[in-house]
Amino acid sequence: MSGALDGVRIVDLTSVGMGPMATQLLADMGADVVKIEGAEGDVFRHVTPQRHHGMGHPHLNLNRNKRSVVLDLKTQGGMANLLALIASADVFISNMRAPAMRRLGLDAETLTKKYPKLIYCGCYGYSEKGPYAGRAAVDDTIQAACGLAWLQGDAGNEPPRYVKSVVADKVLALYVAQAVTAALFARERTGKGQAVEVPMFECMVSFLAVEHLAGKTFVPPEGPTGYSRLLNPFRRPFQTTDGYIGVVPYTDGQWRRFFEIIGAPELARDERYRTQQARSRHFGQLYEIIDVALKQKSTTEWIALLKDADIPFAPVNALDALLDDPHLAAIGFWRKLEHPTEGALIQAGLPISFSLTPMEVRRHAPGIGEHTEEVLVEVVKAKKR
Repeated sequence: MSGALDGVRIVDLTSVGMGPMATQLLADMGADVVKIEGAEGDVFRHVTPQRHHGMGHPHLNLNRNKRSVVLDLKTQGGMANLLALIASADVFISNMRAPAMRRLGLDAETLTKKYPKLIYCGCYGYSEKGPYAGRAAVDDTIQAACGLAWLQGDAGNEPPRYVKSVVADKVLALYVAQAVTAALFARERTGKGQAVEVPMFECMVSFLAVEHLAGKTFVPPEGPTGYSRLLNPFRRPFQTTDGYIGVVPYTDGQWRRFFEIIGAPELARDERYRTQQARSRHFGQLYEIIDVALKQKSTTEWIALLKDADIPFAPVNALDALLDDPHLAAIGFWRKLEHPTEGALIQAGLPISFSLTPMEVRRHAPGIGEHTEEVLVEVVKAKKR
């Protein structure tokens, strides 16, 4: 069977991380994604390490299953070709700032009026409805703006820090992919396209508010912001005699069994730790107990004990170790492939399984403009029909 989005064409005017990750997810699910680039290509093409110019590792990991078309949108011909592509598309996705899109005549109002069945997805740093509209944004600045860097700095007790991943870009990619599929589903019911706005700042604030709005959820407040379990100073991988391990007893039963395996079953009857509600007031003390206990045995010994007690755990893996992880090996997660210009590559597999409409890798990450002629010929033929 073909992928779930087989037959859906997406014109992708995005670059860097958020947009390309979203469109790759949609492409993995079967959509025909046409990636529009300038002559130099997406900026992530030029990040090292790379074997050839314009084929940086982030590009290879974000743009499989797409076709690359080079257009100069400053020329009349380039703009005409883009509009012809949009006319043939189900979805148009861009992460160019809205003022620039309006200057080009590629804004949501113009295109959805011209193409009533089009799904127009604008991915911005900040919503166009507020005073930050049009402000430049990248992953780091959004981590700063949304409160994530502050949280990483122990909620203001230490200097703010960024998460060592483009986490805002990647979280937003999931929002974009979900929003586009929802809009396509709505179009199946109504026959109408629509404009979708996915702003990074607002989505990340919403993402963090789930647990960290905390006491400010209530009016008047029942306490400060910040989920205490996550902010306590002992929430970290715990040291063993020979390494580190993550351990999180969570339910009443898990805590009872944990207290038993560390030789302190009486703690399960302690009023501070007996119930979920009581424990939520003493996370720092609880995690300190774990911290002290885990230093007494090796990682291997703890894995055996925790597995038998059905308590969530995981050894701390270096990224290199994941390439040889037995679970990932058993499910064939890492894919070895031959790229026509870059040679042998290892890439992460497709983690989601569909029983009827499987995801698959149909195309390698393209060279700059590799499919320009192919795609534009398709557009010309479609016009003649």
